[in-house]
Amino acid sequence: MAGWFIDREFFMRANGQVRFLKISAQLQRRTAVTLAIVIGVWLLVTFDMAINQVTVSAQRVALSEQKAKIESAEERVASYRGSIDEVTKDLERRQQMLESLGDQYLGDLPQDETQAPTASANAREEDKAVKTISAMVPEAAGLARLEARQIRFAEKMTKVARARTSKAEAAIRQFGLNPEVLVRQARNAQGGLFEPFFGKEKDVRDPRFLNLAAALGRMDAMERALAAIPTAMPAASMMMSSGFGYRTDPFTGSGAMHAGLDFMGPVGTPIRAAAEGKVVFAGFNGGYGNVIEIRHANGLVTRYAHLSGLNVRRGQMVERAVQIGRMGSTGRSTGSHLHFEVRLNGQAINPRKFLEANPDVLKVQTVAGHRADYAAKE
Repeated sequence: MAGWFIDREFFMRANGQVRFLKISAQLQRRTAVTLAIVIGVWLLVTFDMAINQVTVSAQRVALSEQKAKIESAEERVASYRGSIDEVTKDLERRQQMLESLGDQYLGDLPQDETQAPTASANAREEDKAVKTISAMVPEAAGLARLEARQIRFAEKMTKVARARTSKAEAAIRQFGLNPEVLVRQARNAQGGLFEPFFGKEKDVRDPRFLNLAAALGRMDAMERALAAIPTAMPAASMMMSSGFGYRTDPFTGSGAMHAGLDFMGPVGTPIRAAAEGKVVFAGFNGGYGNVIEIRHANGLVTRYAHLSGLNVRRGQMVERAVQIGRMGSTGRSTGSHLHFEVRLNGQAINPRKFLEANPDVLKVQTVAGHRADYAAKE
């Protein structure tokens, strides 16, 4: 750094006179040190202001949350004082809804996943609220305790729903798919009249029940998306005669793109649906020969080509692994086989990653499928 600061002389010529200005190395060093100190102090002040701003914002958020809790407790006390009968009816309706949701979303979980959670800060706050209500409205003590249990159950269900959502998301990624894209497509086909999640509309403002509604909604979307992924083998024959991607065309010998997998087998071999869905095409289609297309959830379509016979018709709903046709060699085919495609939003993707999923992922998908089937029946 010593080389940066040396004596410097500047010559200036004006009106026929020559003058020079000398800036010593010591003056340069002092100026640089002073400038560095000023910048350093400015940075420290700015950083301190930023920290203070964040701290103040956090304190405001905490104060707002605390205020919301106090207002909520005051509203609850006012509700109990206003009409015990009305509060009783509200809690009964909420209890019925919670029991229904518990059966629907928690009924197939292992016992250790449905145990009550350990006491938390929220639980302690709720205990205080129960004591306050019991002291101010003694006749409502039993109802206050029931409401507290409902809130804890809602928090437990929220925790379980988020855990199941994480498992479903991880399983979907194992198939090479983006869970957010699948859920976004599912949400593009929703509608209906607004109906409060828990009885009266005022109940929905409680953040714990809002969190529950959001968690269950996301879990439902993820598990339905996972259940719709075609993982069942479409044919009993496991002998693959052609893979996905580049290959030599069997007729012309030139390079070609193969948009699916070919499974060879005897004519008449049963062909089964790889996942639940709706038949959107069943008939003859040029080079595909006799072909069946099944639309599944979230933009997924499976195609079964070169069939010798069809067992389904257009518009029919089919279950996973049910027989939909018979293997053959119709259309542009050199022998009896099944051409199997999977398409996402019209684009062909490799079906192999679906058919060769590891057992752990398939187990998660099975649980999700059972839950989705139960929800559909309800």
